[in-house]
Order: sequence, then C-alpha cells, then structure tokens
Amino acid sequence: MPCLVSANTRILQTGTGILQHPSYSQISADWQVAKSYKDSGIIYNGIIEGFNSGDEKLPVPLASNSFVSALEPDKSFQDIAKGLLYSLISVKVITVDEDKWKLIFSEKEAAWSRFSEKVNVGDIFEARVGSVEDFGAFVHLRFPDGLYHLSGLVHISELSWDLVYDVRDILTEDDEVRVKVISVDREKARIALSIKQLEEDPLLENQDKVIPDQDGLADRSSSGGGDSSGIHPLPGLETILEELLHEDGIYDARIKRQGYEKRVLSEDLQLWLSNTPPTNQRFNLLARAGRQVQEIHLTTTLDQEGIKRALQRVLERVP
Repeated sequence: MPCLVSANTRILQTGTGILQHPSYSQISADWQVAKSYKDSGIIYNGIIEGFNSGDEKLPVPLASNSFVSALEPDKSFQDIAKGLLYSLISVKVITVDEDKWKLIFSEKEAAWSRFSEKVNVGDIFEARVGSVEDFGAFVHLRFPDGLYHLSGLVHISELSWDLVYDVRDILTEDDEVRVKVISVDREKARIALSIKQLEEDPLLENQDKVIPDQDGLADRSSSGGGDSSGIHPLPGLETILEELLHEDGIYDARIKRQGYEKRVLSEDLQLWLSNTPPTNQRFNLLARAGRQVQEIHLTTTLDQEGIKRALQRVLERVP
C-alpha cells in the first residue's frame, strides 16, 4: 500500500499530534517509543499523511489485500491512496532505523493481529475473489461488520469435486463466493479455504453405487496390499497400508473391494475415512485416484481421531 506516515508524525499516546519543528530530544524520544511499539507488537492508530509517487515499483505490500482491493476494486492504488489521505489507519511498527530515518508500518500485520482469532477451522464466510493464480485463488473474507479484513487461499484442489485444470474456468476476479476455513496457520499468517467442502463428496453420497458388493471377496483379500482376487493397490497405497500396520493400535489393513466412478475427480491418490459406521473395531477407509476407488478395512482399537493422527504420521513418513 503506497501510504506513508511522515517522520514528523509523533508516535504519542494521542496518536494524532503533528509537530512542525520538533527538538532533538523530542525526536529521540519518539524513536524510542517507535522501538518499544515494534518490540511489543502493539497496534498503533496513525494518520495517513501522504503516499508514494511511484507506480508499480513499490516494496512488498504491507497493507492487507482486502484493505485495498475490497474497498474499491476498480480503482488503482494511487486513486485509493488519495482517498485515504488524513484518515485513521491501524498499523504495526515493523522496521525502526533511526540512523537512516526509516520507520515502516504494516497494516497487514495489524489486521492479522486484530481479526485472525475470529477465524477458526470449519467457519464459513462470504468472500470475494481478489486474484486468480495458476495454483488457486486468493479471496477476501467478509466479516460481520461488512468489511474484508483478511484474505485466504483456495487451492485449485479445493475448488470443486470435479477435476479442475484451470482455475480461471471456475473463478474470476471480484466473483462473490462462499468458502469454508480448512486450516489456519497462525505463525505464518495463512488461511486455507475450500469451496468444494461446502458440499458432500459425491463418492460418499453414492458409495454403494460406486463400490458394489462382491461376494466372496473378503475371503480372498490379504493384509497390507494386493491379493489373489486381482485387486492391485492404487499407486502408493500399498506402502501406506504397510506403514499403518506399524502404528500402535492398528492390527490389520486390507483392501476389500473396488469400483469405478463415472468421472475423474482427482488424478492424485486421496485417502480418507468412510462415513460408514464402524463395526467390531473395524473402520472403512476409501482410497481414490483417477476413476478408481478402493475400500480398505482397518481393524483397530483407535477411534476416528486416533486414526486420523495415525494417517497423518504415516503420510509424513511416506515420500
């Protein structure tokens, strides 16, 4: 964001005083206050006094994407900056260099500090698409006050249950969408979002149709991979099943049956717990790649959360 708080704006408790001819002692005191603000991470409410006269040759943006584009998406940075002159802005001090007279603020970090605690996994937001990339789309989350305070990424794999080759076939800038929060990295200030998870996976809705019963298949299956019935594990699945057997509380993992979906939903291997209720310490896992789907019977004393943690550990070990 090309907005500046000038060196003449004193960082005082009032936050608004402008000193025309500050003394050396006053300037030195202000620098010390700035350093204390940086060290403590306090949010400072400052007045925008000016903006850079340059164009695209700006440093890494320190304003949140939503602060700029969600306000007036059709205007340039320069036009938006002009409209923000002398307005109040919440920022964090991120760089203090008295020798070079450099004092840098970040509106983005201030927005994260103020609003990230209000974002949790499973939350659903109305949002607007800010930018579209090859790997996904960045969208701005609308909060209850009607403003777009934070942004997150909808990865291409989270756009639709159908296989998506080009994000631009699904989304364009300024599209209004609903998204679900699937992860929040508070250390890296990142929010992962999903559009497809607002709907039930079509495989789970039609599991019995996709994977029909196969009489006698249970007697011909084997633990930890393929079997004599002709079911060959999906690429990468056999290693995962073998690793699962090394997890405490998991005693057997074997492919029981397979089927084929009508369309390709993902070329990559996907693995998750079925919504079928467990019986006799047996859970069902589903593996999918391309159109092929395989059902795995998992015998374990673990509950659902324990299985998810075991799967996560295995996936971290398997290359």
